[in-house]
Amino acid sequence: MDLSLSNPTAPTPDCADDGAWLACIDCEWTGAPFDEIRYRCPDCESLLEVRYDDHPTLAEFDADSGHGVWRYADALPVDSGVSIEEGATPLYEVPTIEEEVGVAELRVKHEGMNPTGSFKDRGMTVGVRVAERLGVDRLACASTGNTSAALACYGARAGTQVLVLLPAGKVAAGKVAQASLHGARILEVDGNFDDCLDVVADLADRGEAYLLNSLNPFRLEGQKTIGLEMLEGFRDQTGDLPDRIVLPVGNAGNTAALYKAFRELVAAGELAVDEVPTLTGVQAEGAAPMVEAVEEDRETVRRWADVETRATAIRIGNPVNAPKALPAIRETGGTAVAVSDDEITDAQRALARDGVGVEPASAASVAGLRKLRDAGVVGSDERVVCLTTGHLLKDPDAAAAAGADPEPVPADTAGVLDHLS
Repeated sequence: MDLSLSNPTAPTPDCADDGAWLACIDCEWTGAPFDEIRYRCPDCESLLEVRYDDHPTLAEFDADSGHGVWRYADALPVDSGVSIEEGATPLYEVPTIEEEVGVAELRVKHEGMNPTGSFKDRGMTVGVRVAERLGVDRLACASTGNTSAALACYGARAGTQVLVLLPAGKVAAGKVAQASLHGARILEVDGNFDDCLDVVADLADRGEAYLLNSLNPFRLEGQKTIGLEMLEGFRDQTGDLPDRIVLPVGNAGNTAALYKAFRELVAAGELAVDEVPTLTGVQAEGAAPMVEAVEEDRETVRRWADVETRATAIRIGNPVNAPKALPAIRETGGTAVAVSDDEITDAQRALARDGVGVEPASAASVAGLRKLRDAGVVGSDERVVCLTTGHLLKDPDAAAAAGADPEPVPADTAGVLDHLS
């Protein structure tokens, strides 16, 4: 199945349900979206996508029909979701960083302003609704933290049991606390995230739970609304579309989802191929299999058995959505770059100076933009959006380490004034 920008809209198969169906990205298999649970193609084991017989333009998304993710219901596989008012996140100006980096326009799309503090809520509002339609009674995920928090919250809202598998000792305390408070059953696995995903995928294959990692094609449908909001918001603020989107890469779900949003806008006639923003991925140096694949011009990603970075949300060695994300980067003329943990922390501080509080993985996008601008890959005339994926308080320990230390003072005004002077 062709993932190029110029691929014409596929004919609607007989299995379509209200204009939507599942399709394999590698072979010709298609199937009904809701007749049984599928995560991979039954013929070739490749990834699946949700496809549609009609693609609305941006003008067709009615502002009177709501806001956030479900404003875009006409581009989604279900009409409504288990919703906690997700989406409609701010697109911030960051004047200090914009001047320092030296690009024509820079905005930060801050997904940490979603209900549970990360972009994962967009996927869960769709995924949990689909789970209800499929009649499942247990939801499950592997997680570096944000997925577990979102799934626990939306599962609780739906009244469905939630099971999360976390790598022991590798998840920020704020995220574990969210999953715990929302009532998920938390299993700490003696292994890394990729080990957790192996186990939970096997549980799903055995029918023990409904998998809501980004291997699930319905998850990415919610996440593609990030791209729709980016284009609308940037155009409203500047009068133009962005030339480039820079985003952190863990499992590469957002890279795949944004590209799918743009492909659908091309199919709708909303965007010309040369108007599609360049997608640029950023990984931490200690967990950079996508960067390796891009730099070596490989069609597949080599699994990294050992990964380490303080940016815990992207501490992933086997990005499951690489088969969708690699074409996204290449078809848009993009690239991928690795940044050090120190570069990530410095970017986190820079964002904080501009009033935007993010967890370390989020700051990777700004760190990557800086690096690519210094290398001349990003031009001074470019209009850029950096995606930040999670709130500062997702990882309070990292925030405290990056910030200034408290200063002890006496308990009287004179002592405070002496200290300040």
